Amino acid sequence: MSNEINFVIDGVEVTGKPGQTILEACDEAGIYIPRLCRHPELTPRGSCRLCTVLVNGRPQAACTQPITEGMIVESETEELNENRRNIIDMLFVEGNHFCMFCERSGNCELQALGYRFGILAPKYDYFYPKREIDATHPDIFIDRNRCILCGRCVEASRTVDGKGVFEFVGRGPERKIAINAEQFLKDTNLKITDKAADVCPVGAIIKKRTAFTTPIGKRKYDKKPIGSDIEEKRKKD
Repeated sequence: MSNEINFVIDGVEVTGKPGQTILEACDEAGIYIPRLCRHPELTPRGSCRLCTVLVNGRPQAACTQPITEGMIVESETEELNENRRNIIDMLFVEGNHFCMFCERSGNCELQALGYRFGILAPKYDYFYPKREIDATHPDIFIDRNRCILCGRCVEASRTVDGKGVFEFVGRGPERKIAINAEQFLKDTNLKITDKAADVCPVGAIIKKRTAFTTPIGKRKYDKKPIGSDIEEKRKKD
């Protein structure tokens, strides 16, 4: 059996390995596909849909779809990018995101994707939902106003930490992240060293006393767009 799988994405030939997903193979090849729910240390969920691509003309989540020999993948199409802008736009208005006051500004993946796609103001009306804040834990703060329901904390707590601190409850607009305690985060067994406390792509789960350890102007996305680290691999090759 060959140890290489060849496919094409947006006219570029890519060689991947058996068992890789489209996203994994493209990351290694220096081709960036937008994502929010995907984290390299967690099992892919395919929930945010930002990484949706066309595989032989059919939409698939690039983070879960395995590569196959000769497949034709499209990612940088006008329609797909417009869908991604709409998803990002909706994530902003469905929560309460005030980037100028958020300690994750400059390190926030949602904010960075907004900039990458040229979103300077939302086109949809704000929902202004009433969301809970929990600062009872000695080391960790939860602001559900910023939660985008990516599921990273759920997956990390379940499969890496082995605790199940977080889980989804409710449906539709009532869906939210719940904890395995009657009311407060302080009553859970969440520790500051847990992976679940370290994987949030936005400012929903924050470690206390770390907000400005890295000053504004020196944060991950302050000077380079999200995905630049991946695209730089291709330039070097």
